[in-house]
Amino acid sequence: MSIRFHIPVRFKMPIDHKSDAFSWRNPSQISNARSFVLMSCGVLLGLVLAGYALFTARSASTLIVPGEDVALVNQQPVSRADYVALLQTLYGVDLSHATLEQRHRVLDDMIREELFVQRGKELDVASTDPDVRGALVNAVELEISENAITAQPSEAALRQFYATHQDRYVSEGIMRVKDWVFPATALPELPGEPAALKSAIHDPQALARLSGRDSGKTKDDEFYFAAKIHLGDQLFAVARDLSDGAISAPIRMADGIHILDMDKNKLPVPFAFAAARSQVVSDYRNQAIERSKVSGESFLRKRANVLIADDLR
Repeated sequence: MSIRFHIPVRFKMPIDHKSDAFSWRNPSQISNARSFVLMSCGVLLGLVLAGYALFTARSASTLIVPGEDVALVNQQPVSRADYVALLQTLYGVDLSHATLEQRHRVLDDMIREELFVQRGKELDVASTDPDVRGALVNAVELEISENAITAQPSEAALRQFYATHQDRYVSEGIMRVKDWVFPATALPELPGEPAALKSAIHDPQALARLSGRDSGKTKDDEFYFAAKIHLGDQLFAVARDLSDGAISAPIRMADGIHILDMDKNKLPVPFAFAAARSQVVSDYRNQAIERSKVSGESFLRKRANVLIADDLR
């Protein structure tokens, strides 16, 4: 019996270099070499772009001073515009006419200032120094109110504001008035007729009999605001309605009975819009600034986490 062994024969395909070169150039065929090269190019390009973004970012360290600055202090810019302005302020010269010593002195001062500002931030000076805290508050208020400060109101808006606040735009009233004060017990003896009351006040004997005296609160001509301060709100409200030569009815107050003797009362006169326009613009802008501050504070409060002690709620 004969046994036959079948040994498989493996044939090796010849390498076709021309075909591989063709597949490198042909995108429709798979090429390992081409894939590797393209992958390497992509990685290299990514590294280049990442390095460029890293070293040109504003917060990144760089050895190049931007054209709009004169120095970088711990990567914080020192503005060229501020440098030129300081040269002009201190020496009255521009950059092209400043001496080397002047340039260096101004630059040194600005660098010193920036170093101290940065150190102050590190020490958190703003949280402990009242002056710094006040300056920060003022700076934030100015930033919040910037639009209101620079905006130019329309003529219609100014006229509307003027009409709404007409009482602000008047001349200052002037009065010359005497305040006579009597004890409460003298009230029944005071004449009821205005003319007789005026005669009694101007009669030294009657005045002495009634124990009346000048309170001395007012002297000569006084502007309305001064008279209001000296007389007080209650007496001033009566005095402003008195005409020249008039006398008030007795006014009962805690310190006795007061009688106002008006010698002259020059009432305030409203200003025309044209005469009051500059003041109207100022008042309008101040009101807009105040609204901006209130709005800014409201926004900051809404986004803040404010905790108040139990005993102060």
